[in-house]
Amino acid sequence: MRILAIGGAGYIGSHVVRTLIDKGHCVTIFDNLSSGSKGNIGPDTSLIEGDILNYSQLTAALSKGFDAVFHFAALKAANESMILPEKYSVNNITGAINILNAMCETGISNFVFSSTAAVYGEPKYIPMDENHPVNPENYYGFTKLEIERILYWYDRLKGIRFAALRYFNAAGYDIFNRIRGLEQNPQNLLPIIMEVAAGIRPKMSIYGNDWDTPDGTCIRDYVHVNDLADGHVRALEYIVEKKESLTVNLGSEHGISVKAMIEKTRDITGEQIHANIAPRRLGDPAKVVASSEKASNLLGWKAKYSDVSTLISTTWNVYKSLRK
Repeated sequence: MRILAIGGAGYIGSHVVRTLIDKGHCVTIFDNLSSGSKGNIGPDTSLIEGDILNYSQLTAALSKGFDAVFHFAALKAANESMILPEKYSVNNITGAINILNAMCETGISNFVFSSTAAVYGEPKYIPMDENHPVNPENYYGFTKLEIERILYWYDRLKGIRFAALRYFNAAGYDIFNRIRGLEQNPQNLLPIIMEVAAGIRPKMSIYGNDWDTPDGTCIRDYVHVNDLADGHVRALEYIVEKKESLTVNLGSEHGISVKAMIEKTRDITGEQIHANIAPRRLGDPAKVVASSEKASNLLGWKAKYSDVSTLISTTWNVYKSLRK
């Protein structure tokens, strides 16, 4: 199939693009390169520089003829979204509507959407499945949930079949060491730990050590980006073959604490990794762990590379060359 990967030069997008190409698909990337890297774009992939807030750029790109669209171009910093909701409203919600409207205009009916486990909010039970109540605790999660609701209506009214993939915490780097472009201004835990390990930043913050968890630090479900990429390909195949939409979790089904992630990284890298305790962040739940049973049953998907050692070692393979 011919696929347009919007935000395909970014961290998750570039891994999905590589997996799609491995599966024989023809992929074009549409990206404004605000957080993505040209270094993530292989010679077998073309780039259209453009922005999802520019509707004419979107329609011009989509009019080239594609079978499906993947959308990775959202802003994703939960803490920032609580400070700048207007920024997240425009980029995430307006941007997604622009993509869907351009798809309608150009006759494309398959859409794979990068959603998030942040739609669930504070867990009512663990592990969290797709029937868990949705009640986001940060504005980033709210924008993703609103897009999911919009997708339901575009499916019903315009025939756009979608896969909304609710990620838990994406981490790691390509197990084959083909993708090495770093995230710009990373907000997630593991790249921040790596920046400290490599000497890019002097220390990091642990946001609270008094959570209701065994070691007092937050617990998250980390899923390797290669596992996520595999889930995207399977989701595309599902909506094309079944001609029905899909909302599904992609998680590892086990959690690791912030403290445990730091300690394991110290073991693997041999670096000290200085960390200080800071106040809790607004919108952070104490523990988040997925149920991915639905993805297993419908897509035949299971996390294969999401053990903590693989997550850390594949990330360190990229960062260690920057060690100062």
